[in-house]
Amino acid sequence: MNLSSLNEVKLNLDYAQLAALASVVSEGSFEAAARALHITPSALSQRIRQLEQRLGGVLVLRGKPCSITPLGEPLLRHAQQVALLEQGITQGWAGLQTKGEGASPAVLSVAVNADSLSTWFLAAAAQFAQATGALLDLRVDDEGHTHEALRRGEVLAAVTASSSPVQGCRSSRLGSLRYRACASPDFVARYFAKGLNARSLASAPCIRFNAKDEMQHRWMLRMTRKSLQPPAHRLPSSTGFVHACEAGLGWALNPEALVREALAAGRLIDLCPERPFDVPLYWQRSRLALPWLQALTVALEQVASVELRP
Repeated sequence: MNLSSLNEVKLNLDYAQLAALASVVSEGSFEAAARALHITPSALSQRIRQLEQRLGGVLVLRGKPCSITPLGEPLLRHAQQVALLEQGITQGWAGLQTKGEGASPAVLSVAVNADSLSTWFLAAAAQFAQATGALLDLRVDDEGHTHEALRRGEVLAAVTASSSPVQGCRSSRLGSLRYRACASPDFVARYFAKGLNARSLASAPCIRFNAKDEMQHRWMLRMTRKSLQPPAHRLPSSTGFVHACEAGLGWALNPEALVREALAAGRLIDLCPERPFDVPLYWQRSRLALPWLQALTVALEQVASVELRP
């Protein structure tokens, strides 16, 4: 069965099987998913196998962690939406019950970039959690790739650098996160004593978050109009970037909020103060009128209006 055929069977899907699919992707393994659903691993495997047999294709790639296939993406998205809708109905029936009484809290899966997580996002997340009692399942990736988790159906919303809405989603601008290209005084003396130019940038080690991170290369292209490939360390941590720059490991673009104190104290030097690097961020989320998603949207927009640049 191909993707275009899924709508024909949508109303007859077994939701226990859908829950098994969603749990495998969320938990990362069949064993962890079985524990989360309070069933045996063999029972969970049987549910997935029955769903795959019915749809005529593989839905989950076994690995560490397990991942969804293109055939499974719309099913995963549907399963997450149904779970939140059911939570909304349950809370509606609860009426005058104390918040959270007799029901598990809703869980909202969201993709967010590491730099937002380390600067402004958690303030909005805390505001949302306190107001709703819901839980967040955060998936961290590069800002240029967080929307891919939304497209695959692994999350219902994402903070992303992509402005084009994923199918079935709406997109709104949050603001821009400002970055500063920084290095320690010793590093600057060692690599940039003769100035900041294509030659010095090509030889000075930079720091990348991971293989997907192209921010340093984009900044160098803007500065020199040349595609440079300097040696690069990989360090998947926003605060680790700052500490690595202070230690003289390399230079990197850091969120201004994380390096403001180090710049003022002289532990870091801004390589080009007149050329900050602003990255526009967008909030993409499902078009479904899910109350928790609407509440999180309000919280994010409020905090972003203060913490991000227009």
